[in-house]
Amino acid sequence: MNAGFPSTRRAGLLMLAGALLLPFAAMAAPGLDAKTLAARVDQHYNHLKSLKAGFIETYEGMGMRRTESGTLLLRKPGRMRWDYNSPPGKLFLLDGKYAWSYTRGDSQVQKLPAKQLDDLRSPLRFLLGHTQLQREFTHLTMASAVGGRYTLTGQPKGDENRVAHVTLTVTAEGAINIIEVLETDGALTRFIFSNEKPNAPIPADAFRFTPPAGIPVITALPPV
Repeated sequence: MNAGFPSTRRAGLLMLAGALLLPFAAMAAPGLDAKTLAARVDQHYNHLKSLKAGFIETYEGMGMRRTESGTLLLRKPGRMRWDYNSPPGKLFLLDGKYAWSYTRGDSQVQKLPAKQLDDLRSPLRFLLGHTQLQREFTHLTMASAVGGRYTLTGQPKGDENRVAHVTLTVTAEGAINIIEVLETDGALTRFIFSNEKPNAPIPADAFRFTPPAGIPVITALPPV
């Protein structure tokens, strides 16, 4: 496993909702089912030009638990920036052509072709404006969740040997609050998003990365 880049082994999404959750789940709205809710998620993200949100990322598996947090910036087409405040100085950036990973103080910068990240091994796909949940999941089901939200759970097509299921916690309007990836070995990755700002003004320069002087750039292995 390559520790520098997101994958189902290290990148599931779970976050702070920002508001107090109700102590019990709400009943599903009349006429709302998995197909209708999935279409709302598609519509919500596929029509955005940019997005800014806070995130908390947790990983539990292989006898360890890790929590990280920071700010996520997205901009079409295919730009993404994860600035971590914990651990400080960590950056993951997708400039449309390459993915870059670097933490201040590291001896090298890792670089990977962007096309090798754009698949369901990385749950970040759901936030890049390529969502077609009905096509990407089998056995998609919906359930009520706390705070008047809902969960959509399904099996990613073509990833049956690695991922047991993916669960999205979403609002009735289709905004994703949480992404959880449960792997077949029991490892769980979760991203929690907060303070979502659709179509936030994000300059193009935010998605350009210049390696620090004197730091070598290596070609990383694809996520596994």
